[in-house]
Amino acid sequence: LLIPARSGRVDNTTKETVQKLPLMSVQAGPRDGDEWIKRMKEEYMALIAYQKVNKEAGNEWFTIESNKTGTRWTGKVWTFHEHKKYEFDLEFDLPVAYPSTPPELALPELDGKTEKMYRGGKICLDVHFAPLWSKNTPRFGIAHAMALGMAPWLAVEIPSLVSLGRIKEKEGEGS
Repeated sequence: LLIPARSGRVDNTTKETVQKLPLMSVQAGPRDGDEWIKRMKEEYMALIAYQKVNKEAGNEWFTIESNKTGTRWTGKVWTFHEHKKYEFDLEFDLPVAYPSTPPELALPELDGKTEKMYRGGKICLDVHFAPLWSKNTPRFGIAHAMALGMAPWLAVEIPSLVSLGRIKEKEGEGS
């Protein structure tokens, strides 16, 4: 598992969490038939392990599920800032070149609200996450993308968007 130790890009808590996640062993993408089914089993096992780690730490922050073929994923992500809950829809399609290419995680309702996002609400993971993914292909999976991509992005971007007045707590939500 290659995670930069002194780069400052991955904090110790995140690093410890990721090291508890199982690594993928099957190098297969959505077009690879039975091998893809084996990969999907690994993906779900890693996601279950990640949710267990989060629950034990009192840090549940997302739900996720896939379509029948495992190519389209949807769910919810949330974070708390100043005792207020901010929740967003999560969606992404696995790229044809997956797992060599990481998924493009999207929060569509935030589209256009931050410079650290591409059209369609795809969060920017180029600088920090993409090199890490490429060094760990095919061992990283969706759970790793959530832990090393989405979680840090939410932790940095949501407080920034709140302070800039670009997002507000939704009616009926709270801590």
